[in-house]
Amino acid sequence: MKKIGLYFGTFNPIHLGHLVIANHMVEFSDLDEVWFVVTPQSPFKTKKTLLDNHHRYQMVYDAVKYYDGLKPSMIEFNMPQPNYTINTLVVLSEKYPTEYEFSLIMGEDNLKGLHKWKNYEVILEDYAVYVYPRVSSGVVEHQFKNHPKIHKVDAPIMEISSTFIRKNHKLGKNIKPLLPEVVWKYIDEMNFYR
Repeated sequence: MKKIGLYFGTFNPIHLGHLVIANHMVEFSDLDEVWFVVTPQSPFKTKKTLLDNHHRYQMVYDAVKYYDGLKPSMIEFNMPQPNYTINTLVVLSEKYPTEYEFSLIMGEDNLKGLHKWKNYEVILEDYAVYVYPRVSSGVVEHQFKNHPKIHKVDAPIMEISSTFIRKNHKLGKNIKPLLPEVVWKYIDEMNFYR
């Protein structure tokens, strides 16, 4: 069975930080592939600045097409919204019961809030979680510190955010170096985030 790490996000837009982390997971952990699960609507985010699903998926598709171990996924597009990670994990596990073993990829900042997630106990019972470092405040709950299903991956700390990119693009700053070339071209041609 191939080991697949699921990297969830709105990817609004996908940037070099996302690619560095995903590629690091494929090259330096036991994951065979990382699937970018483009989230239509996060229960924790408002939709004001969120581009349409197909635009964000297209940018992810373009950004990862030259990396063997990275794949785009629109699995959540046809699921009821707002959706929760556990539902997606269950749907994928039922869809590919023998081909793939799914795991979750998250930043350390998300691990600090994992106890608030819907059915987090079930996630940790049935799925491994790969955690990459993030600079953030707060503490990791004691129950997650030496959990056998939680694997810390010593990936580079990436302090690039989609929010920073959108905000500064709107202000006329040059954010091109933070994006894959194809993503920059797409944003520029479509006049997004202005």
